[in-house]
Amino acid sequence: MALTREQVLQIAELAKLKLTDQEVDLFVDQLSAILDYAQQLNELNTDAIPPTAQVFTQRNALRDDVLQPCLTPDQALANAPRWQDNYFQVPQILE
Repeated sequence: MALTREQVLQIAELAKLKLTDQEVDLFVDQLSAILDYAQQLNELNTDAIPPTAQVFTQRNALRDDVLQPCLTPDQALANAPRWQDNYFQVPQILE
């Protein structure tokens, strides 16, 4: 399927690209070749191939969400450089 210059210019406009005349000529040839290749793929007989929604058979690889005891405030604040009343103290970033 050969694209026209106008179609390439329309694609470039949709992609917000500014192309020179040389680039338009180049992309007419390249995009047409890509579409020709895609057409060849469409002509393949895929009747014996089942539809594939996902190629990986692996499912959720995360661990089970198991309830565990929480840290105490003293444990959570043990390595904090500054804290007060069970809260982390951080430098003020807003004036």
